Order: sequence, then structure tokens, then C-alpha cells
Amino acid sequence: MLDLRYIRENKDLVRKAITEKRVSLNLDELLALDVEVLDAKKKLQALQEEKNANAKKMPKATPEERPGLIERGRAIGQEISKLEPEVAVREESLKQLLWLTPLVPAADVPVGKDDSENVERRKGGSVPAFDFAFKDHVDLTLANHWAEFERMAQVSGSRMIALKNELALYEFAVIRFALDHLAKKGSQIITVPAMVREAALFGTGHFPAGREQVYHLKEDDLYLSGTAEVPVTSLYSGEIMSEADLPKRIGAFSPCFRREAGSAGKDVRGLMRVHQFNKVEQFVFCRNDAEESEHWHRELLGTSEEIVQALELPYRVIEVCTGDMGAGKYRMHDVECWVPSEGRYRETHSCSSLHDWQARRANLRYRDKEDKVRFIHTLNNTAVATPRILIPLLENHQLPNGAIRVPQALQPYMNGLDRIGGR
Repeated sequence: MLDLRYIRENKDLVRKAITEKRVSLNLDELLALDVEVLDAKKKLQALQEEKNANAKKMPKATPEERPGLIERGRAIGQEISKLEPEVAVREESLKQLLWLTPLVPAADVPVGKDDSENVERRKGGSVPAFDFAFKDHVDLTLANHWAEFERMAQVSGSRMIALKNELALYEFAVIRFALDHLAKKGSQIITVPAMVREAALFGTGHFPAGREQVYHLKEDDLYLSGTAEVPVTSLYSGEIMSEADLPKRIGAFSPCFRREAGSAGKDVRGLMRVHQFNKVEQFVFCRNDAEESEHWHRELLGTSEEIVQALELPYRVIEVCTGDMGAGKYRMHDVECWVPSEGRYRETHSCSSLHDWQARRANLRYRDKEDKVRFIHTLNNTAVATPRILIPLLENHQLPNGAIRVPQALQPYMNGLDRIGGR
């Protein structure tokens, strides 16, 4: 959410962001409604002042003057009673438009219409050159009896899977490695529930535009979140932190749920796009300072690269263009890992800076050294998401006999095993 004063003073910048981020929003409608609300509030304030002034005349009024004052007071009260709900309706309409207003991105973010215009910034690792007929992750999984696809679909529906045997342990090894890595870098580790109230989803910007992707538990009026970003962002909502408490580095684990609406027929095979998954997310809450925010963006992105490097995966870093980055992002990078069976890189990590766009929505504030209350800056990035990260792990590290080589960093979490499967 943007500050209304900022919108009024930077109409051209905001209009440009709306266009470049392909947001469905009429800025002229928002600005016109803003004027209506301001005018109505001024009128309401003037009526309230007149009502107070009228009431103050009563004690000294003569018997002849009192009926007129009473009648005028009654008339003012009726005008106020009529105007107040009208103001409330206009304010709510304005708020609905403000929810949709995008953050102005960094000036050097690539401009583009969709993910086809994202820009590759660098690569890491080496793409494997197999001297045998390699398999995709589904065939490897089935050959090693590591998952239930069809049986689980009968129980829970499509795109629901059950990992088992060594692969189930391997998933937890990856998760535990990621959590330990974040802890060593100074993150506070936390586990959070998947169920959240509606306000938390508005706070992160997943609502109102993304409702079709979220499961709603109607009887309890709770929602299943698709990332720990949702509960963690609202963890300090309404509080005023001290600048001395910042930055806050958090590593959060949660089960995640996503309806995948609109993705029918896409990535339906295997582990790529499932409805339930697990994720370790890294966060930073920092001072309202563009340079510090940029520093932490680089830090979070670097941490993700350290993780994929430790997992010995070939990867690339892309900078996400305006049309693909989302309304609330100031800057966004994705880390994509190589998937041999597809002959391309696939997104496994997503790093975002949102400045104070989320903080204004979720009411996240701190008191600076000058005793001024300010909105914090929020940043987030994936550490690992499973089972998706298992796809490049299985495919890149496969051996001719169908076994999977375990990267050295994960071996302590697998009781020292240097390979699994292939028996």
C-alpha cells in the first residue's frame, strides 16, 4: 500500500508503475475518490465544529433564543448522521483501490510484459553431461519406490503426493540443512502455522487480487497460506518496535497450500506443482532506508545461492521484469536450478524487496533514534521449498544404476549416506 500523499505528489510515477506492472487499476478514479473523501471530511468537520459552537451557546441563551438553537442543533445532527455513512462508504471504496496500488519499482528494474522478458544476471555450477540414458525425477522416484502418486490421488485428489522411504528422509534432510544454514547466518528460527486470518493475507498483498489461489476454511473463516511470509509478516502487526531491534532476521518453516488455479495442464507430472508442500523462508525486517534494504536484498539472494551451491546444483540468477514481479515488489530476483529432463532452468527460489509497501498494509512500525515512528522495510526469499527442490537434486545427481548421489552438505543429515536408491 502506498501513502496517499505520495500518490498525490507522484501521480506520473505511480501511473507508470501501474502500466509497467500490468495492474488493473484506474488511477484517475482513485484520485477523484480521494478528492471526494477529503471534501466530505472537511464538510463533516465543519458541521461538527458548528454543532459544538451551537451547543456552547445554550447555557447563555435567552428563552426566546433556545428553540432556534435546539432546532439548529437537531438539523446539524441530522446532516452529520446522513453524511457519516456516506463518508464511510467512500473511504472503503478508496481503501479497496489503495489495496491494488503498486509500489514504484527500482529505476533499473528491467521493463517487460511477462517472464519471457526476465533478464539473466549470472550462472553458477556446471550442467551435467550424462554418458548414460538419464531418467526424469518421476521415473527415478517410481523405480526406487519413493512415492505414492496414484494411490494418494485417490485419497486426496490430483497433485497430492506422498513421499516415502529414503526420499521422505531426504526431504527432511534438505529442510534441516536449510534451517541450520540460516541459523548459522544469524536468523531466528521459527515454525509457523499455515492457517491465517484474512487480514494477514491483505497484509502481505496476497489479497485482494490472489483469492483464487488460496484455500478457504469457511466454517472457521480461516485461510491456508502458501508461504510462511503471510503469518511472519503479521507477527508484529500493530506493535512499535525499537530501531535497536532491527534488523530482524528470521528463518521460518511452515507447511504451505496452493490451489494452483489457472494452471490446468501445466507441470502436472511429478513434484513440480503440487497443492501441499513444505518451505523454509528467510526474512528481514529492517529500517526504512533504501540502501540498507538493498544490502539485505543482496544478502538474502546470496544466502539462497550458498544453499544451491552446497546442494551442488547448477543454477542461474535472473532479475524479474516489471510485468512479472508483482504489485508490491521494489526489486525481485529468482534463482532457477537446472532440470536435465526439461533441458532448462526452473525457478526454485524467489527474492523480493518490498520497501514499506507491506508494512503499511500490516501496520509494522518502529521508533527511530529521533523518536519518529516509521514503517519498516520487509524482504523475503526462499531458502528451500520441497518437494520442488528434490527435482533438480534427483535428476542432476543420478547415477547409471538409478541411485542418487547425496551432496556432501546433506550427508550428515542422512546418517552419513553418500547415495540413496539404485538397489
